[in-house]
Parts: sequence; structure tokens; C-alpha cells
Amino acid sequence: MPSLSQPLNKINVQPQITRVNKAIGTDSDGDEARGEIVAEITTSFMVLLAIYFPSVTGIMAGSNRSGDLADAQKSIPMGTICAIATTSIVYLTSVLFFAGCIEGDVMRDKYGQSIGGSLLIGKLAWPHEWVIVIGSFLSTLGAGLQSLTGAPRLMQAIAKDGVIPFLRVFSVTSKKGEPVRALLMTCCISELGILVGNLDYVAPIITMFFLMCYGFVNMACALQTLLQTPNWRPRFRFYHWTLSLLGLSLCVVMMFISSWYYALTAMAIAFVIYRYIEYKGAEQEWGDGIRGLAMSAARYSLLRLQSGPPHTKNWRPQLLLLMKLDEKLQPKYPKMVLFASQLKAGKGLVLVNSVLEGEFKDRYPDAQAARQSLINIIKDCGVKGFWDVIISKNVSEGLCQLIQSAGLGGLKHNTVVLGWPYGWRHDANTKSFKTFLDTVRNVEAAKMALLVPKGINQFPDQGVKVRGTIDVWWIVHILFLIYSFIF
Repeated sequence: MPSLSQPLNKINVQPQITRVNKAIGTDSDGDEARGEIVAEITTSFMVLLAIYFPSVTGIMAGSNRSGDLADAQKSIPMGTICAIATTSIVYLTSVLFFAGCIEGDVMRDKYGQSIGGSLLIGKLAWPHEWVIVIGSFLSTLGAGLQSLTGAPRLMQAIAKDGVIPFLRVFSVTSKKGEPVRALLMTCCISELGILVGNLDYVAPIITMFFLMCYGFVNMACALQTLLQTPNWRPRFRFYHWTLSLLGLSLCVVMMFISSWYYALTAMAIAFVIYRYIEYKGAEQEWGDGIRGLAMSAARYSLLRLQSGPPHTKNWRPQLLLLMKLDEKLQPKYPKMVLFASQLKAGKGLVLVNSVLEGEFKDRYPDAQAARQSLINIIKDCGVKGFWDVIISKNVSEGLCQLIQSAGLGGLKHNTVVLGWPYGWRHDANTKSFKTFLDTVRNVEAAKMALLVPKGINQFPDQGVKVRGTIDVWWIVHILFLIYSFIF
């Protein structure tokens, strides 16, 4: 260990990796019996980065205790920036000093066997190596106590918010407000890392946790800014959403640089947790950033569809199903929804609508019950679409309103599916027949396609294979060549 020198710094800046079971400083197999120091693992820049990274974290320790700060909006930005600047200077200076005054082979001696099993930095300490031993112990103890202070409170806050339902058991606190259950869980998780016994295996996993945490924080900030969420008002003067995207990108890149299989595993776990939260329906007053992103994308797409009529090659049946309800507010012909699902190969739109006759203020509860009936039949048939029930003083007028106004923007129907008026020949009340004729005329006036399936209850289900012929009655005198494509 010579004194600080520039030539040694130039030598140590060159990449030097160790290979498992190889003697340090050579490419030959090592033998501890000959007094050689043997490498335990094969190292690389990526492996060493994953091992070293957890030692430079902790910059968000102040943010984890934001509830104890007098002015969190002022203290957190300044404290975090100062923490990053201070630790960066200390860590970079330590790296340069180590490279300038210690031989590379000695630094790669993991357990200090070449210097009698002592701490390497302890040999450089003044006045005695015990200064480093005691300092390392106190620093480790302080970092551990800090983690045991912040992590349980963070877990208890997440559990209290109900974001992850199965963590609600940790929302309980003691009479003094201490998260005892979360503290015990944190101790158990920490003990698992201690029982592994080798930090070379634990450090990459911890690296993934930190990078995932920092990445999601940056992603949340970027999404809230891009979506212009009303309750998101960052007051830091130098904040911009591009910085958050840059931070997210760096976190993802470092995850894959450190360990691509750990990175994929961590992302898979995060996706499973998100889907679990979505499945359980956990909602909070701050909302869901992903749902906000979907709303923004939907708005953008709808505005794009408004630019002009669709091209012929993009035409597909966009169906409006006019469902008739019985006295119990149940769909009278539920197979119409199955019929629509069989026409969904074009991935078009499906709107399932019904009309209730009467006054809105009187029949609004019935409309809610009818909507639930439509939701159930749509889910049972496996159709992805939209539904609604309107109330009108006249059924014919209500159907006309649906034909005119169903859909939104460029996402509107071009085909109406209407049930056949059974029993109109023998029914003294001709109201249903007149409603049917009025609806047909309205569809024709709107220049839309009309489908009237007769005998819908006898239509086969999706899983039934049918054999036989299809009779086509061509009532126009053009497009006869289309037969070659039909048959």
C-alpha cells in the first residue's frame, strides 16, 4: 500500500476482473494450500455495480419521515439534493483515494488474507485500525436503526391506505402510535437477508428493490405531470417531467445492467401486484395514474377519429343493439348479444342499449336495475362493449334518440340490430308494429345498415357447429361478382 500516487491511479483505472477458482492477479487455477488467494465468484462491472449500489442509497430517508417535518415541501427537496451532493462527493473521493494508494491485487483480496485478515481501510486509518472498526459498527447500526424507523412507518401507511388489501393487518399501531406489527415484519425480512450469510448474493436483490422504488417514483411524477392531474402541483422550481423520464430510464437500464434475470423477475412481481390491486378494486382519493393515462389516450384517439370519415379498408360493423326488456327488466332476447359476439371478428364496436317508457324521475331506479341486467348478460356472453338504458315518454322517440346520439365522437355505430316484432299479426295493439316501422325508417334515414334477426332464440350458440346451406336473396342488381367471395 504505497502512498497516494498518480501512476498507481492509472494502473487501477484499467479493468481487472476476477474469475471463480482463479488465483488473484493471474489466469491460472488457485490453490489455497500454496498460499494463493482464490476468487470466490466471477466478477464484472455489472456484478460489482449490483453489489456496490446499495451502499450509496438512503437519499430518500428524509422523505420517508415527511410526516415529522415542520415544512415538508421545503425540507424534502433541499434535504434530498444536499444528501445526494454530499454522498456523491464522499463516495467518489473514496474511490479515487483507494485507487491511488492501494495495489489492485490487494483490493481484490476479499477477506484481507494477504494482510493478516485485517480490514484494508483499517491499515490506512490513523491512529489505529480500531477507529475504522468502531466507526463501521456505529455507521451500520445507525443505518439499520434508520431503516427500522422508516420502513415500518412506510409499510403501515401503505396498509392504512388500503392500496394493497392483504397488507391491512399491518395498519394497526400501538397506543403510542408505533407500527409494531410492521416493525416485526421488517425485522423478519431483514433476518432473512442475514441468514443468507453472503452479501454478494443479497446485494443484487436489494439493488432491484431500490431501483424499482426510484423508478416508480419517477414514473409517477412524470405521469401526473403529463396528465395534468389537478391535485398534482409540484412547487420545486427546477422540476420538469423530462427529468422524471430520464430518472426512470436510468433505473431500468441499471436494473438490466446489474442482472437481467433479477430485473425481469422484479418487473413480473410488480405487474402481479398491480393486477392484484386492480382486481381487488382498491381506490383512493388520489386516483390511479394508469387509469388517468388510459383516459388521456382515449381522449386523444377520439379526437383523432374526428378528423374525417373512415377509409373503406378500415370499415367494420359497429353495432348498436336495441334490446327489448320484459316486465322484470331482463333482456327479452339475450341471444341477440350472442349474435353480436359472432359478428365481432372485425373487432368493431358493440353498444347494447334499451329504452324504458315513462318519466325520468319516476323510473330512474328501474333504469339502474336494467343497466345491471345488461351488464350481466354482456359478461355472460363474453362480449366487450358498452351499455346504457335511457328513459323516454315514448319508446319510438327513445329509439330514435339512440340511433342519432349513441356513441361518442368518431366512435359511433354504423349498423343497427333490431329484434323482430313477434305476434304483430294477432295483436290487437299495433303499437309495437308501428314502433318497429318507425325505427326501420329512422335507420334508413340515418344511412345505416340494419340487421333484423328473425327467430333469434333458435340461433345456434358459439360452440355449436352447424351444417347445411345458406340462402342469399339478392335484392339489388349490382355486385354479382361478390358471390365468388361468399361461396
